[in-house]
Amino acid sequence: MKKNFYLLILVTSVFINSCKEEPVEEATLPSNLIVDVTIHDENLGLLSLNAQADKANYYSWTFDDGSETIYEEATDGLFTYEFSTSGTYSIMVRAHAAADSYIQDEELVEIALPIPGNEGEAPISGYTTPTSYSGYELVWQDEFSGKELNADDWNLEIGAGNNGWGNNELQYYRSENVSVSNGMLTIEAKAEFFNSNNYTSSRITTQDKESFKYGRIDIRAALPYGQGLWPALWMLGNDISSVGWPNCGEIDIMELAGGSASGKGDDVILGTIHWDNNGSYANYGDKTQLSSGTFADQFHVFSIIWNEQSVIWYLDDTKFNEVDIAANGLEEFHQSFFLIFNVAVGGDFSGSPDATTYFPQKMFVDYVRVFQEQ
Repeated sequence: MKKNFYLLILVTSVFINSCKEEPVEEATLPSNLIVDVTIHDENLGLLSLNAQADKANYYSWTFDDGSETIYEEATDGLFTYEFSTSGTYSIMVRAHAAADSYIQDEELVEIALPIPGNEGEAPISGYTTPTSYSGYELVWQDEFSGKELNADDWNLEIGAGNNGWGNNELQYYRSENVSVSNGMLTIEAKAEFFNSNNYTSSRITTQDKESFKYGRIDIRAALPYGQGLWPALWMLGNDISSVGWPNCGEIDIMELAGGSASGKGDDVILGTIHWDNNGSYANYGDKTQLSSGTFADQFHVFSIIWNEQSVIWYLDDTKFNEVDIAANGLEEFHQSFFLIFNVAVGGDFSGSPDATTYFPQKMFVDYVRVFQEQ
């Protein structure tokens, strides 16, 4: 995946005399400092800097890469550094006659590294699951092989919802932010002002079109990335219109709160159920974390196996959560549920985007498959 870099160079020249009580004569200072900044390899993020000045004995550069302050000296004025994080970096370049006798230029370098999986291209690798399982029948699927969302199966929910869909979310859902092409569903979150909201995204459901009671559900997807992003693949009970939430029950097959918040992050997903417990809201869930990378780097398969006894969550066929639904008070989970796919921005669960968040962000869904026991 190609990475793009943008350089904004601000050059200032400052002549500094010696800090000693007797100043160094003007003639001893270097002069005519010229600094050239180039990208040596845009795929690696390697920046090269070449400093040249008259009467310079050596050169130095100093900058903060976000984790430590870098200081280097070189007699030839050549410096290189490989950036791994986007940002604007102030680089001080000095041509020295001595340690405390120099002239300097300041370089402001803006580096924008794209987020994996969010440049308009879906990842090309990742986990996959079969189209059949012993003892199960494939009862419904969407491989997103057409050129648009299938209106027989899916609804588009439009607007900002009531109080941010109940979670103080910041996005306005639009039909323009969902697309189907190249065998992939894409939901895109954008930083754009629309109808008094600072962000737009999409939310699709199968309500009143496709619903299921029990079974195995597999969803292969690559997720967005960054603080304030909240992708979710989830389900609500068919009776939500009559009994409301949480009385209808909710099954979160997968949700992620992007960023680096404690217990959350771009490498952590949660699987949870929500219900009404004798008039009080209740929930139970657990999470799992990748051993390396993020959920934007490649495709993963998010699954549940749901029957009369339990709901079990899997990430790439590895179990990470189970809840017993046979107990009294969990009647919500013994009815049909419909599917919801969305990418929220902000809200109580994820928090708001900040200066580290890149837009646009995309969730790619390769397929959704529902199997039921024969």
